[in-house]
Amino acid sequence: MIQEPVGDLHFLANVDFVDDVEYADLTRDQLIQAIPKDFNHTFIIVADRTAISHPDHPLLIVDLYERSGHAFRAIPSQIQGIENNLSIANMDFEEFAGSVDEDGIFRGFPEN
Repeated sequence: MIQEPVGDLHFLANVDFVDDVEYADLTRDQLIQAIPKDFNHTFIIVADRTAISHPDHPLLIVDLYERSGHAFRAIPSQIQGIENNLSIANMDFEEFAGSVDEDGIFRGFPEN
């Protein structure tokens, strides 16, 4: 679903997938430490145990700006909008993190 176009404008997420058992079972802090200092992105999207086991498959979005480690979860159908907006600095991390529901999952912004 992450690579599928969404919405009227058919937004695509510009993501690369890393599937390496070396990263299995790392804590968020360990994962951040494992990322090279010259990594050219301000966030990562992680499919961890919670994402795999939860019925909504909420992925973990981790803020790498200044290696803060702030994080929130988002359902897969929201990844395109998150990636697009964070990558071009149209929105900031806290706008998404501050819009999670009572379960701590970003499911999209409420429609007006």
